[in-house]
Amino acid sequence: MKSILLATAIAAVTTLATPALAADVGVSISIGQPGFYGRLDIGGYPPPLLLYREPIAIRRVPESRQPIYLRVPPGHARNWGRYCRTYNACGERVYFVQDRWYTNEYVPRYQRYQRDRQQQRRHHRYQQGDRDYRYNQQGVPPLYNDEDRNDAYQNR
Repeated sequence: MKSILLATAIAAVTTLATPALAADVGVSISIGQPGFYGRLDIGGYPPPLLLYREPIAIRRVPESRQPIYLRVPPGHARNWGRYCRTYNACGERVYFVQDRWYTNEYVPRYQRYQRDRQQQRRHHRYQQGDRDYRYNQQGVPPLYNDEDRNDAYQNR
């Protein structure tokens, strides 16, 4: 009897304590990072090195539809019928790119492109006179310039 009560008590404490120990952790991995697996836009990149010469299709796909390129973990390409739902690609013709090509060709160009876009946006915002951007860059508060304050009071 005591062992049943003790087992019940331990089970109750464990069940009640488990949610308190669980942490709400969010992980975000994007293109260009080592752990990214998913669809790649090959657009202006050199031709990728592929795992298979022909695209893989689980369901019938019209030949007119362009194939997609995916980077998947080892083993997913071999058992594609099992994993295609994970990538929402069961109804697509799929080429699998090699990790070596992704790491050596795609990632460096993608990161360089993203850096260039970010610099262009910053430059454009600065040229357009975005006061919040100038404040972040120069340390001048956007709403407390004496000129702006004087103009506001004189125009009333």
